[in-house]
Amino acid sequence: MQQPRSHRESVAAILGIAMVMMLIALDQTVVGTALPRVVAELQGFNLYPWVAAAYLMTTAILLPITGRLGDLYGRKHFLLGAILLFTLASALCGMSQSMVQLVLARGLQGVGGGMIAGVAFASVSDLFPAPLERVRWQVVLSATYGASSALGPALGGWMTEHIGWRSVFFVNLPIGFLATWVVWKFLPKDIHNAGGNTSIDWSGALLLSLAVGALLVTSENGAGIGFDRPLFWGLAAASALLVWLFGRHQARSDAPIIPPHLFADATVRRLTLLGGLSGLILFVLLFYVPLLLQGGFGLSPKDAGVLISPLLVSVTIGSIINGRLVPMLPHPERLVSWGSLLLIVAAGLLSTISRDTPHWWVAVILSLCGFSLGFQLPNLTLQIQAAVARQDTGIASALIQTSRTLGSMFGASIAGMIVSVSFSHSTRAALAVGKISSPELASLFSSPQLLVREQDQEALRRTAVALGIDPVGLLEQARLGLVSGVRHACLGCVILAIIGYFISRRLPPFTGQRSKLDHTP
Repeated sequence: MQQPRSHRESVAAILGIAMVMMLIALDQTVVGTALPRVVAELQGFNLYPWVAAAYLMTTAILLPITGRLGDLYGRKHFLLGAILLFTLASALCGMSQSMVQLVLARGLQGVGGGMIAGVAFASVSDLFPAPLERVRWQVVLSATYGASSALGPALGGWMTEHIGWRSVFFVNLPIGFLATWVVWKFLPKDIHNAGGNTSIDWSGALLLSLAVGALLVTSENGAGIGFDRPLFWGLAAASALLVWLFGRHQARSDAPIIPPHLFADATVRRLTLLGGLSGLILFVLLFYVPLLLQGGFGLSPKDAGVLISPLLVSVTIGSIINGRLVPMLPHPERLVSWGSLLLIVAAGLLSTISRDTPHWWVAVILSLCGFSLGFQLPNLTLQIQAAVARQDTGIASALIQTSRTLGSMFGASIAGMIVSVSFSHSTRAALAVGKISSPELASLFSSPQLLVREQDQEALRRTAVALGIDPVGLLEQARLGLVSGVRHACLGCVILAIIGYFISRRLPPFTGQRSKLDHTP
């Protein structure tokens, strides 16, 4: 039973949740800008996608589990524990001495991030149960998230250049400790399943973990193993089997983590799929566009961060405009399809940029991408919360975040594969045309790490000069390979946005009323 609270207490609680959103947003955006410099110092470009993928994998596992636990036991204590764990893991990331250590620390950070996302969004529903009233407060969270995200790239670039890349992780510490105090002080402990079944399916949780892990390993190692090798298809079959076993177990469980009845609703299925598509596209924009700007176009981390900022500022502005339009439009569900149309155009334009493209035009294109996502991301959560019963709000909100995270996870793998294949093809062609058979050059051209690591570029110059080869031409060929790979990834985003448009056109009217499945009195 929800306890009455004053307007001041509700606003203070929203402030605490907004600080948690700031924590996640800053981490996601500052890391993307700093990552090329991290790879340059710690080396190991082969682990570049894993810095993000490890975070995404553990986040994807913890999101539905924590979302369900929050529905059963209340969200406050899970949110407090999540903030503290995330803050500790941030410190471990900043102290990493190798890429392996960083990947492991990011995995632990993802546990905290998954727990935060699993309960934070549903906490807004606890504070403001009326869907149309909740829209106004979702705007506050979206604005906070967007403003922090917008600050992240420029802040990450400046800190990387002037303080060092480790500082982008340490910046989470003061925010985390302050958010912990505010949430502990003001967020109520509401339980909507009081007196009901509070058990949870831990066997299902194990199967979920194994399934997500298998999917990640398969997608991350496909290019390295070879798609025509039996080992790859064996991993793919094992992943499919684990996913099937998880679904079958959930259908038979008395206390499923993801209640199967949710997917009986076509709206839930469509919104979940849209969440996955948006996560995949957003990952490419946040992690591979900075690599394009720095490795492909030769910009500094600071300049690349400044160029990425319009993307995230526009997400904020788009979310604010979206929040104003939802209560006013007779068919607010159409905002999602409008955002998809804009994203088709913006991602297509992004695939055409080059080193000679004016920076102002790059900023305009990224702003269009941001506006389009601002019309999509908040609505997915709002609509799924209105489509399910009150006692399923937490797991439904977590479903959107989980699908977005899984989409990002596959985005890391697919975009990484596209970029690596394009880079390798371009560099092998350059070496073959020049009939160059130097093992040293072949090693340097084995990954795009060459384009962001000054020591490798100096080694290239020394080796090329010793062989009587122009190092500038070889380096330029490598840059072209990276640029081509990221462009193809952007064209892939266009295709995904087209699919998202046709799915969003089939969303039912959003009335602001809860589903008829709501069994609360």
